Amino acid sequence: MQWNLANSHVDLHGKLNFVFDLAYWMDPAHTFQVIFIQSQSSWFVITGHDFTVDAHGTGGIIGNGQHWWSWYGNGTRLDGDGRPVALTLSNVTRGTVRGFVVDAPPFWCNAVADSRDVLYDGMHCNATNADPTYFGQNIVWNTDGIDTFRSEKITLRNFDITSGDDCLAIKGNSTRILAQNVTCRGGTGIAFGSVGQYADLPDYVNDVVLEDVTFVRPDPQIQPLMEHGVYFKSWTGTRIGFPPTGGGAGGGLVSGVVVRNVKLDEVTTPIQLYQTNLGHPGDAPSKLQFANLTFEHWSGTAQNATIVDLQCSSAAPCEDLAFEDIDIAAPAGEEAAYHCVNVESASGLPAGDVAGAQQASKRKKAQRCSRQPAAHVQTRMMGRLRDDRWLSSAALGTGDVWLEDWV
Repeated sequence: MQWNLANSHVDLHGKLNFVFDLAYWMDPAHTFQVIFIQSQSSWFVITGHDFTVDAHGTGGIIGNGQHWWSWYGNGTRLDGDGRPVALTLSNVTRGTVRGFVVDAPPFWCNAVADSRDVLYDGMHCNATNADPTYFGQNIVWNTDGIDTFRSEKITLRNFDITSGDDCLAIKGNSTRILAQNVTCRGGTGIAFGSVGQYADLPDYVNDVVLEDVTFVRPDPQIQPLMEHGVYFKSWTGTRIGFPPTGGGAGGGLVSGVVVRNVKLDEVTTPIQLYQTNLGHPGDAPSKLQFANLTFEHWSGTAQNATIVDLQCSSAAPCEDLAFEDIDIAAPAGEEAAYHCVNVESASGLPAGDVAGAQQASKRKKAQRCSRQPAAHVQTRMMGRLRDDRWLSSAALGTGDVWLEDWV
């Protein structure tokens, strides 16, 4: 189903029910191919400009995902495999989605692609396995809360995501992204990436602010994962195969990221960065760089001793990583560890060495995480964001403030 809206207000009080018919929906003729990255399919697509879709906290989509999850419980899934994204905003300018509910999506809950100046305010996605056969396993892979791609000035506010994969995924060429008041229940955390999959299409992710984020570990008998808080991932510098399932060797830059006011409940690895996504031994190092990343005011508990794990590329070392007020408890009886590999400047962390449990010194340049204060990096980043004032105009209703007032 596709809506092309212009200067419109739509009240959606009921739910669109996409009944389970795997053969029907896996046929591309019955879905929409509007998302370039990884050749994804979509069920419900909204395009256009200057519109509001208000679902009032009751309307939305019934995805009947349990049938899909159980079907794939013993099968191999290659990326999307044609499973449809529940709700996609494509080529939208000045659009708003409020109070939307997605129950049991078979694949991503949301995607926003090739769009600008979009506000999501109130998004509830629930991908919870109810099949006792698979209790204690994760069979709800790829049920991301939302993926952003080739989009600018996107505001994500008041999200509650229960998932077996990424809560939010900030993909290539996403800029000026603001996420506020996000709760992630289970899954792999908030992802930057993957990036660097397309050798001839560099990925740039710039000026992203995430604040007031809570990660909650659900009942492990139902959903065993709460893998990361926030993590960053790129492909290696060697292309093996082609997208949507293969690729690599893409360049680019991820920079100007602020993640602050974060609460963690038994997260496996709170902060992680790696540049070997789907890599193989002997691959060339990634040429995509991560720089100017700030993490402020994190608290809670981790399931293992590694609080921060930064495994950057030797071909594009990480630069200007700043940490302030990181108060995350390791498991009882274990000492918190902070691992840095190919990091040229990181400040605000206790000194740590990667050469311990991961034995990274055998294959990569091992470094110690710095004890220096974070102020010099933080001040430069905050100044640039204040000058830009990029909060989506769609978000500037009564009581809203410019970004410069709260950064």
